[in-house]
Amino acid sequence: MWPLGTTGAALLRSMTLVSLLALAFASSGHASPERWQRGGFITDFSKSTVDFKDIFSGGPPKDGIPSIDEPQFETASTITWLDGREPVIRLEQGDVIKAYPLQILIWHEIVNDRIDDLPVAVTYCPLCNSSIVFDRRLDSELLDFGTTGLLRNSDLVMYDRQSETWWQQFTGEGIVGTHAGRELKMIPSRVVAFADFKKAHPNAEVLARPVPARRNYGHNPYLGYDSRSAPYPLYKGDLPGDINPMARVVILRNGDTLIAATLEHIRQNGALELEDGVSLRWTGEISSILDKGKTDAGRSIGSVDAVKTSGSDEVPLVHDVTFAFVVHAFHPELPILGIKSP
Repeated sequence: MWPLGTTGAALLRSMTLVSLLALAFASSGHASPERWQRGGFITDFSKSTVDFKDIFSGGPPKDGIPSIDEPQFETASTITWLDGREPVIRLEQGDVIKAYPLQILIWHEIVNDRIDDLPVAVTYCPLCNSSIVFDRRLDSELLDFGTTGLLRNSDLVMYDRQSETWWQQFTGEGIVGTHAGRELKMIPSRVVAFADFKKAHPNAEVLARPVPARRNYGHNPYLGYDSRSAPYPLYKGDLPGDINPMARVVILRNGDTLIAATLEHIRQNGALELEDGVSLRWTGEISSILDKGKTDAGRSIGSVDAVKTSGSDEVPLVHDVTFAFVVHAFHPELPILGIKSP
């Protein structure tokens, strides 16, 4: 998380990974409401569903990783700066389809946007490889989101600028503040290769690189992250013992039911037919955004979609491709197909 702050480029030039981790640990070691208030938060710290000691600094301060609040778009068929294998978040609402390249989100993590009439927050946590879209409406209130610079289970902690409640990106749960205990609604989306998106939707809008460029777009600040045998030491929880912690796992949400399966298991089977007409299907190769120094050079991984079939209709389901340690951290009792019996 540390490379993405306001001074991230300078930090990367002048500091080693070891010193950056030391900086993050130093700031997290004394984490407390008083310290966070001095950092600019007006959150109601009397309301919390988690232990404060589980929240760590990722390095940057509040909004040090700047969300994109006035997104600009280009037409898919005109774009030359995205390689065909690069991953984009595909989002569809009504008759409108948009794409959000991870090579941009890796530096900004949150895009506050609208698609058709729906206000959305498109989010990506690099340390969890977690791409999730949220409805920005909570009851009658319209929220917009920024980054706290904090992590829990190595996952992005967002905040809304209206109440300054802190929200867990991986689960959509309010964890500290006015809306602690509430949940944001997740919107189905999926990560696809840009070439596939461009072929299917040549006239669709694709998130453009911000101008002027404030980040090194097209480059990965987490070089070799998904080739590690474990997450960065910013993660302090238990690791799963029966699977590589960095193995990719698909987690699917069918109402209140969670289903998990390794990406490799889906690749080998082509499709998994689950209960209640739910399917996980292999849809092709994409490049890893967290592998090589350039985002167009990552090794091939894979993409999936998740649907629920009812008669002749298919309804897309919320799902995410994350790391095994993340599933273990947030859902330690959840069996993973391809590893354990359900």
